[in-house]
Amino acid sequence: MQEQATLNHYQRIGGEPKVRALVQRFYHLMDELPEAYGIRKMHHIDLKNAEDKLFMFLSGWMGGPQLFVEKFGHPRLRQRHLPFSIGAEERDQWMMCMTQAMEDVIEEEALRIELRAAFYKTADFMRNQEG
Repeated sequence: MQEQATLNHYQRIGGEPKVRALVQRFYHLMDELPEAYGIRKMHHIDLKNAEDKLFMFLSGWMGGPQLFVEKFGHPRLRQRHLPFSIGAEERDQWMMCMTQAMEDVIEEEALRIELRAAFYKTADFMRNQEG
């Protein structure tokens, strides 16, 4: 077995099944938690399309197959999120759901810590509103 240091996040999380489980848990939390209402209302009633796209994006973002790029081209995350008002509150709601999803799905604490830092940087980059 390769040492953890030589494996990318996609390999460390457990590949496709675990990335899919993480995304499913994330959207379940977003759909159920009243504290996530701010970001939930930005999505369609049916979350399947958003779930599929986040799964494809995270697959490549974590070092696995570049599914999103193959299907849609460059992610252009900030541009794709410009129609939505995203401030610190929305970032924090997103992070709350993802942090809990990671706690529920990812066994390796070091990986959760690494991903949380990376997710926070990306979520903060999505902000297009002050505060």
